Amino acid sequence: MRVSVRKISEATGFSPATVSNALNRKKGVNKETAEKILRAASEMGYRMDEKIRKIRFVIFRKNGLIIDDSPFHPAVIEGVERQAKAMGLETVFNHVDVHDLEYGSQIQEILSDTESAVVLLGTEMLEEDFKEFQSAENRIVLLDGWSDQYFFDSVLISNTDSAAKAVEYLIQKGHSKIGYLRGDFRIQAFRYREIGYKRMMERYGLKINEEYIATVGTKIETAYEEMKKYLRQVKELPTAFFADNDTIAIGAMRAIKEQGYDIPGDISIIGFDNISYGAISEPPLTTINVHKHEMGEMAVRELVRVAEGGSRIKMKIQVCTDFVERDSVKELSPSSMRGREELR
Repeated sequence: MRVSVRKISEATGFSPATVSNALNRKKGVNKETAEKILRAASEMGYRMDEKIRKIRFVIFRKNGLIIDDSPFHPAVIEGVERQAKAMGLETVFNHVDVHDLEYGSQIQEILSDTESAVVLLGTEMLEEDFKEFQSAENRIVLLDGWSDQYFFDSVLISNTDSAAKAVEYLIQKGHSKIGYLRGDFRIQAFRYREIGYKRMMERYGLKINEEYIATVGTKIETAYEEMKKYLRQVKELPTAFFADNDTIAIGAMRAIKEQGYDIPGDISIIGFDNISYGAISEPPLTTINVHKHEMGEMAVRELVRVAEGGSRIKMKIQVCTDFVERDSVKELSPSSMRGREELR
């Protein structure tokens, strides 16, 4: 059984951060305390080559269509850095781009660094991107990513259940003609949110009308432009849309309002992620809140656990979300539903 920093902390009474600093010979721990910790570690059979010296936070970039402008990821990064600091660990940030000529050598250098453990931000990773990470010599926790073929310790959003809850909320508000604002770059998170949308429509016996599904860009401007094209072509609109994320919802809302529709009077919208801009959009956006800081913190804690505890069991931790009710959804009465049939 490998001896972890936490076990040494429990045995000595010193905090995990103090124990980690002492084991790493960092400043800030007085000599007497450091000696007690090192002596206890030795007696417990702690091997210095088993400890983590730093956390590598690896930001994987496929094309930047999700992570470049998203305010979601800085919050996750802040959580990673904050938890690593609390545990006495240095954080090193690595940005890797699949189109970079040095991509292969960058990945090899990261995965062969046995003094580090890796938090891999997999938001933009598709199935074909995971294979080379299987050969890592260090430990990896996948954050906000999912592979159906390869197994990693993971911390991810409860995408399917959260999307289903959002659609059910629309149904309970009287909506039966519910559309889907679909991001054109199909990251794994969006695929599982689409499953949630379809699951709830089918559960309530509601028809999924392909005319109500708009495929748009994943940045505010591209979502706006593609939504304008959709609105010019579509013959009938739903009474509500569920969007893959807030960025898409906000861009689409701008196009919808320019076409003369009222939100939520004519069309209701729900987003996903609870980015700060959604709270001050017009109207404020109903959305799904993701615990961004906490996900980053949890990824670091889980990484230290698996790296120093020696567990070979892979675990996927789904973080539940909160529903944030604002002003972008209207409750339909029977009379308003009849009136809505006359639109367009």
